[in-house]
Amino acid sequence: MTLENWALRAMQRWPNVPALFGWLSLDRRGHWLIKGEIISRPQIIDTINRNYEADAHGRWFFQNGPQRGYMTLEYAPLVLHVEGGRLITHTALPVENPTQAFLDEEGSLVLQTEHGPGLLVDNDLEWALERMTLSGKPVDEDSLAAALATPGGQPTPLQLAIGDAALSLQRLDRAQLPVRLGFVRDPGPLAGEAVSTRIAD
Repeated sequence: MTLENWALRAMQRWPNVPALFGWLSLDRRGHWLIKGEIISRPQIIDTINRNYEADAHGRWFFQNGPQRGYMTLEYAPLVLHVEGGRLITHTALPVENPTQAFLDEEGSLVLQTEHGPGLLVDNDLEWALERMTLSGKPVDEDSLAAALATPGGQPTPLQLAIGDAALSLQRLDRAQLPVRLGFVRDPGPLAGEAVSTRIAD
């Protein structure tokens, strides 16, 4: 993802605006929230979508002009859904090169994509199940249950076919995902980092 020019110019003009923590969040359905309230204005959603990135510490943020608003993540930095038979991030980016696939203890599916780690929305799990195989054959309830019973951090015998990729499906508990995939669910300031108590105008 690339920040828009206006955001880059604002950062250059005001380089030391304190960051904002605890105001913005992303739920597991792909909704942006401010102070717990879903943001519904399309213009604001589009702006956040286009200026959403991660820093070097795995903290995801919205670059609001010169100010970073760090995101609290209910689950993962990205939320994936199926649109026209293709995987799309909640920020409207196509997923073309997933490299890893994980199944958590509740059956949620997480993919490591070229844009970052993404959770597949529950409504599209059937789409994923249709693409799972065991020794080249479609999965059944028993093989899926056995995969879910695999200890966290261990591979399962299942594979997930997405486009040209055949990904080995690994079991990874929800709590293990941030460390394994390099993101922070509840970001806070680093030592010495300035903190703002309000959104910059």
